Amino acid sequence: MNQERLLQVILTPHVSEKATIVAEKYNEFIFRVVPTATKPEVKDAIEFIFNAKVKDVRIVNVRSKRKTFKSIEGKTKGWKKAYVTLQADQKLDMMGAQ
Repeated sequence: MNQERLLQVILTPHVSEKATIVAEKYNEFIFRVVPTATKPEVKDAIEFIFNAKVKDVRIVNVRSKRKTFKSIEGKTKGWKKAYVTLQADQKLDMMGAQ
């Protein structure tokens, strides 16, 4: 697969309270990915960028939400996130990425 595409698939790590609990308990990390990303692309991108063996990838589409501010209605942007489970002996170093 093209190295440029692999570097563009992962946008950012998703940092939240739930994400940190899942990372500590299940060795699973959450990333925001491009809307066109597939499971094999996410797996290859994580293995290329972080040099870690991936066990499983799950992808979730986060729906947009309707928001109201005073009398103005709008909606937030939808996005895609990936839950990446690593092998038991693997660790992910977020600061040491290429």
